[in-house]
Order: sequence, then structure tokens, then C-alpha cells
Amino acid sequence: MRILLVEDDNRVADALTGSLRRNGYEVVRAGNAADALAAPAVDLVLLDLGLPDRDGIEVCRQLRARGSVPVIAVTARGGEPDRVRGLRSGADDYVVKPFSAAELLARIEAVLRRSMPRRAAEDRLVTVDGLEIDLRRRTVTLDGQPVPLTRKEFDVLAVLVRAEGGAVPRDRIIVEVWHTTYAGMSRTLDVHMANLRGKLGRAGSAVRTVRGVGYRLAATDRTVPDTAPEAPRVSRSEQSTSASPPAAADA
Repeated sequence: MRILLVEDDNRVADALTGSLRRNGYEVVRAGNAADALAAPAVDLVLLDLGLPDRDGIEVCRQLRARGSVPVIAVTARGGEPDRVRGLRSGADDYVVKPFSAAELLARIEAVLRRSMPRRAAEDRLVTVDGLEIDLRRRTVTLDGQPVPLTRKEFDVLAVLVRAEGGAVPRDRIIVEVWHTTYAGMSRTLDVHMANLRGKLGRAGSAVRTVRGVGYRLAATDRTVPDTAPEAPRVSRSEQSTSASPPAAADA
């Protein structure tokens, strides 16, 4: 299980790296936003929000736009507005410095458990009336021919696919795709949904409107990969410790 640790304070990064490695995690380190966004694929991101070259909130949004990798914001910004902003940017959890190693490890375990169904869905190939949707490769074909969706159109479709036939509220789609709660985005969603249905051809009828709620993708057949996602390997050697990794104020 590989974790990307994005932290510009070497003292804090060293302490966290040692703790994570002793508990069975492989650690990839990045000291700024540029290195974080260029890092290889990982299973979870620990993201300091006070980075020297870019606001961590923006980095979180970019990571979320790329896929479903879980993100835990690690920061000294403990106020309620900061926590709300961090979670709305796409973070799965929010940890305020200083914190104990045991607390951080427990939060990592919890986030990984919650993300397993989402990550498993990313590995699935979904077919709907001749339409083939590959979430991992971000491709869509109809009767074997590529369907040229924009990034946002694919993101909207992916939200519906992950719901596995369930109704997805309009505001949830807006938050997951555009990372905002601005009410004016409702019209933007309507336009994208109309364009998406048109590009999907006859399969566009599978995108159903759920009156008063939102949308759902009907009649999905799923092919599950042969290999299941790797379960997190976490030892309990540090769960009893009360030592806190050194804290550093965000820039």
C-alpha cells in the first residue's frame, strides 16, 4: 500500500515517514505542489495545505479531478471555515496538527476502508446497450466506436456509473464534478447532461431523470476484474503510542 506524503517541512515529513513505514506502508514524498502532481500513482495522499508554491486546496481539487484516490488533508488550519473548505475541495478527511501517530494511522485505515468500494468500481468495465465505459482508462465506446466526451461530461457519467443504478442528487453531482455548492451551477449541469445524452446516441436513454432528485444510469452490466483490490496492511505496533509528530504552521 503506497502513500504520497506531501509536506514541505522536512522535520514533520521525516517523523511521518518513519511512522508510516513502521506500519507497513510504502511512502512517496513530495515537498511542494509541483512534485505532488507529478508523483506516481498511489493508494492514498496525505496533503499538507500550506505548500510553498501553491495553495493545497487547489492541489486537492486537481488530485480529485484526476480520479478517486483518497486524500487526507494534514494542516494547522483548524478553524471550521478551513475544515469545510478542505472537505468541499475533495478531501476525504481533515487532520489538524498536532496529532498523534495513532490517530493518523486510525484515520488512514478508516479512509481506506471507505474508499475500497469506490476504488473497486474504478476497475470495472461497464456496458449499457452497446455502450462500454472504462473508468480506469476514462474511455467510452458505442458499438466499438469511440465517443468523444469532454472531461466534465465523462466526470458526470462516472458519478452515475459509480452509483450502480442508484439515483444521484443533482447537488451531489455538482459537488463531485465541479467542487462547488454554488446554486448557479444547476443550469451548467443541465447543459452537460443534454450534451452527454446526445453524444451517447441510443444509449443516452439509459441516463434517466429522477424527478425531484437528480439522475441515474439504468440497465448496467458490470464485468469485475479477476484481482480484488489489495487490503491495507497495517500493524498495530504504534496504535498505543501517544507521541505526536512535530507540528508546523502552514505557510
